[in-house]
Amino acid sequence: MDDMRAQAEAIEGFAAALRELRESVGSPPFREMSGRSGAISHTTLHEATKGNRLPSWGTTVEFVKACGADPDEFRERWEAANQAVRSVSARKAEVARPAGEVAAASAVEPRPVDVDIKPSALVPMPPEQVADDGRLGAAAARGRFRVGRLGALAAVVVGAGAVIVVAVVVNRDAGAGEDGLKPVDGRSKAALSPADCPVKATNPPPAPPTHKGDAAAFIADITLPDCTHVGGGKTVTKVWRLKNAGKVPWEGYSLRRLDVPQQADHCQTISDVPIDDTPPGKMVDIRTQITTPKKPGLCYVRFKMVDAAGQVAFPGNRPVNFQVIVDGP
Repeated sequence: MDDMRAQAEAIEGFAAALRELRESVGSPPFREMSGRSGAISHTTLHEATKGNRLPSWGTTVEFVKACGADPDEFRERWEAANQAVRSVSARKAEVARPAGEVAAASAVEPRPVDVDIKPSALVPMPPEQVADDGRLGAAAARGRFRVGRLGALAAVVVGAGAVIVVAVVVNRDAGAGEDGLKPVDGRSKAALSPADCPVKATNPPPAPPTHKGDAAAFIADITLPDCTHVGGGKTVTKVWRLKNAGKVPWEGYSLRRLDVPQQADHCQTISDVPIDDTPPGKMVDIRTQITTPKKPGLCYVRFKMVDAAGQVAFPGNRPVNFQVIVDGP
């Protein structure tokens, strides 16, 4: 009950902040605010002030901009409220899971690594691929993939909890990460330049989804396709389109950024990008605001899809990513 109260207070507190902002600029009609935004409906803007549910970060950005304010001033408060909401969702998910799964998952500390679907070509995936876990395809289902000793071990322990699979997969190669880039000078990845764009990620070892019957398919980059040029010090919107290609509803899912903490010369985003609840068979547009650094270079940022409990949903799939070339300011 205390958790639910804290969640309700976080949502209402954030809604109150949005109402106060709107009042400070003369309480413009929501239709007028929608017209200023050009990207969001007046009903969505109105709903954000009611305190029934936490608005997405994208909605928050458009609301704040429509009031002539800076969204960055609201980012920290939104992240805190979002964390409160997701903490309650995670506890609900833990209670709902069988006792054996909870015990297995608690044996290894969760690590936000490796997750989603990002084929190099921006085309819909063939039906035989979507039918499995969104990436492995019919060949994997028939056992045609050659799996080494660690990969086989991962397949054996997956039933005990997806977190164990992640722990095994991460250690499959002492020198390379899950995308094949070697550590350099103590950093997790080799330095990248615009000449490396697009970065070609390798597939992680085959592994089933955390929830039986769950599957995802990458559909398209709606905005900022790979290697788009963006000016330094700019804020732009990235939108991916994915499809829930399985039988499990996506409720409380999000894209979790991998390279945290974020450094000053990185493209800045929120660390957990919410995914609207998506029933099986439906597509969803996932959006986040990106603020580019002033220093020119390549931003290669990866996310893994996690469920409401914070578990990696698709350990056998490549991360969702964006790759933008940052030009001088």
